[in-house]
Amino acid sequence: MTKIIAVKLKPSAERLVKKGHPWVFSDSIQKINFDGNTGDIVVLFDHRKNKPYAVGLFDIDSPIRIKVIHHNSGVKVNQDFFELKINKAFVIRKPLLGTNTNAYRFIFGENDGFPGMIIDVYNNVGVLKLYSAIWFPYLEMIIPKVVELSRVGALVLRLSRNLQNQTTRQEGEVLFGELKSSEVIFKEYGVQFKVDVLLGHKTGFFLDHRANRHKIGQLAKGKTVLDVFSYAGGFSVHALVGGAKEVTSLDFSKQALELALENSKLNEHIGKHTVIDGDAFLLLEEMKNQGKEFDIVVIDPPSFANSQRQRSVAKKKYAQLAELGIGLTKNEGILLLASCSSRITADELRQIHVEEFHRLGVVNCELLEFMQHDIDHPIGFEEGVYLKSFYYRVFK
Repeated sequence: MTKIIAVKLKPSAERLVKKGHPWVFSDSIQKINFDGNTGDIVVLFDHRKNKPYAVGLFDIDSPIRIKVIHHNSGVKVNQDFFELKINKAFVIRKPLLGTNTNAYRFIFGENDGFPGMIIDVYNNVGVLKLYSAIWFPYLEMIIPKVVELSRVGALVLRLSRNLQNQTTRQEGEVLFGELKSSEVIFKEYGVQFKVDVLLGHKTGFFLDHRANRHKIGQLAKGKTVLDVFSYAGGFSVHALVGGAKEVTSLDFSKQALELALENSKLNEHIGKHTVIDGDAFLLLEEMKNQGKEFDIVVIDPPSFANSQRQRSVAKKKYAQLAELGIGLTKNEGILLLASCSSRITADELRQIHVEEFHRLGVVNCELLEFMQHDIDHPIGFEEGVYLKSFYYRVFK
């Protein structure tokens, strides 16, 4: 049984929450009427007026002690409250369903008012991934509306590694319906992919780059394409379907590359698809030394900065990839340099690129386009921004 806790924050933290920030760290709590349990409802009271201005959920196992789920007033946390938020989230995603796409991020954590929760839909299967135990008491209020709007036949539970050690709930538990197979075929802009909703990384696929994959597909006709850190071949397959004559997928994981080959075979294309496994930095250096060049080079690495102390190393790696990307892109070709690290800003990344281009004497790189999140990844607060994609036309 959840309880209601009354809390007052230190003035600096109160100001942040009033601006819409969803996180309250434990050391920001100034006054609390009693210690709560994970999942308890927290009402934040104004210092001066003593009136509620936000509502959150208490998380005893996290340094982010209160995760805010409602701003600007008090509110009753019940099924109607969650259904209203879920309806609002679905309206944002609905335009995607008119683009021959049936996979999307239904709930994007804090940015949709559900901190610590992700819900992805792949065709007729939904994946609800939790990073915090605060949501266990409320799943029965949330699941029916998600199922109703998404029309999934099954909804499965995925748990973060930390959470698996904190709960008796089971990774892969079926929350609704019947999961006939963990392998699901879905499509984005008509391009088909296979995902394993139980074994795949995170929820199984990286939906955030959908718009970028589609764009590369539109640019790829008759081109040679190098897809670095390809994972399951998202960019590669879109390029092949878009008419690329030759695509090379490069990734450290042989298993991911096998899936990339399977995904390419799900779609009609006439291009050649080659996969190479190994360390991207070493392989790109080797390719550059061999004089290999491509019409389009896509470099979409994993996050190099999972903490503030990793920022300097991350910047060096992004600079190194920019150098390698330039070396492997043909004259007048296109280089896509992406980052999924929230700790490196878009301005910082752009500066890294510019400095590297000048160092290499390639001063005519034209920034064609800068893209961030697709519409199913809305941004509700500053730290919610992580995806950055720079399209350059390379002139040598």
